[in-house]
This record gives sequence, C-alpha cells and structure tokens, in this order.
Amino acid sequence: MAHTKAQKTVRGNRDSRSKRLGVKVFGGQFVNPGNVIIRQKGTKVNAGLGTMLSRDFTILALKKGKVKFFQKKGEAYVAVV
Repeated sequence: MAHTKAQKTVRGNRDSRSKRLGVKVFGGQFVNPGNVIIRQKGTKVNAGLGTMLSRDFTILALKKGKVKFFQKKGEAYVAVV
C-alpha cells in the first residue's frame, strides 16, 4: 500500500527536459561562421580545421565552407573546408 495520503499526483510526475544534443549540420552542408555543427557532452567528435570546441563541448564553425566528417587514428573529427 502506497503511503501518499493527501498529495497531488503531479508531485512525483516530474522529468528533466531533453538537452537537444546531436549533429545539427551534416557532412556536405554549408555553414557560416558561428553556426553550431554538433552539440555534445564530452568530445565524442573532435574539432578539426575551421572549427572550435567551446566550453560545453559544442563544435562551432569559424569560417564559411562545407562540413566534412573524417576519422584519424580511430578518433572522429569534423572540419570546415
């Protein structure tokens, strides 16, 4: 028997909002400086040429160009060429 007597049912029905992580611009698409390419927690994908890794591990474009994903020595990278 549950011991919740006079509380509303909403009290235990909370959940956190999703953080909308993931790839925002895919390979082959064009970006402008400042565009978000990837939102991530930790460095699942590293920043390559023409990109910058921000404090919360978001990868941003530093120049105008085409997004390119590649692997080097088993590590995933993203670059703007």
